[in-house]
Amino acid sequence: PFAGDPRGVLKRMLKEAETLGFTAMNVGPEPEFFLFKLDEKGDPTLEVNDQGGYFDLAPTDLGENCRRDIVLTLEKMGFEIEASHHEVAPGQHEIDFKYANAVTAADNIQTFKVVVKNVAKQHGLHATFMPKPLFGVNGSGMHCHQSLFRGEENAFYDERDELGLSDTAKQYLAGILHHARAMAAITNPTVNSYKRLVPGYEAPCYVAWSAKNRSPLVRVPASRGLSTRIELRNPDPSANPYLALAVMLAAGLDGIKKKLPLVPPTNQNIYTMTEEERKENRIDSLPSTLKEAIEELKQNEVLKKALGEHILTRFIEAKEIEWDMFRTQVHPWERDQYLTAY
Repeated sequence: PFAGDPRGVLKRMLKEAETLGFTAMNVGPEPEFFLFKLDEKGDPTLEVNDQGGYFDLAPTDLGENCRRDIVLTLEKMGFEIEASHHEVAPGQHEIDFKYANAVTAADNIQTFKVVVKNVAKQHGLHATFMPKPLFGVNGSGMHCHQSLFRGEENAFYDERDELGLSDTAKQYLAGILHHARAMAAITNPTVNSYKRLVPGYEAPCYVAWSAKNRSPLVRVPASRGLSTRIELRNPDPSANPYLALAVMLAAGLDGIKKKLPLVPPTNQNIYTMTEEERKENRIDSLPSTLKEAIEELKQNEVLKKALGEHILTRFIEAKEIEWDMFRTQVHPWERDQYLTAY
């Protein structure tokens, strides 16, 4: 371990959680990916491998054999696979594996990506975890289900509460919402990430929570008891999983330490609300660009401390270079719009 080691950052945050009496942060990630065909040179094309949709089966789902081989490979490596299915967009897939403690979950995400890409290549396909490879269809997210435990007890569960959520869960969730805009720089760390976080494609773009609604940033799934958890829906699989889980934990613990009050849930579809209605309900938006997210991170003392000076400085430096390259590049869209018009 050294100052720039993301795995070390996550371990340090888990030690901080221990000082507050939490023995584990359990995380169940849901990484999505696209499968594209290769050309005769073996390079990726933009042609998806099928025209399937959510939960479609063969023969519509042409990724079934590839997905099965990914699952079998992962199981040989000790993964416990919970679900494997076609996702909403053509050529898009999801494989979910059993939750684990935060460090193992992040390790599993990294291993998962390597396995998916290698098995896809064996099937003559290119697997990408790019958040939004195609305009006009859903992007790929990496929803993160999470809970804190004290020994064998789920610290998020309280049977006396109307929603079954403990004060700890509510304060943790309040911390997540409070720091969400700054967290986005880490959980959605590419220029392309923000092409996914737009209305109309099931990805969250508003800072709110609900137990009955999938449009907000945080959903509280129906399971209770040991399975009580929150689901953060904006992260995407381009994120460094160690840093992403570290800032989630830092945000949640800050909420617990400061006993932050939880705003009421938003149980209506936020996408259909007017801007005035969102303001009335104190619903903020996630950043709309990587640049905006970086500026939020620069102002956030809690997350800056969690990341440490070494990683923070170099991360921001790298991302500002990335943004500047994007900002100064001339894109095909601009030529299509303006070359003959002016």
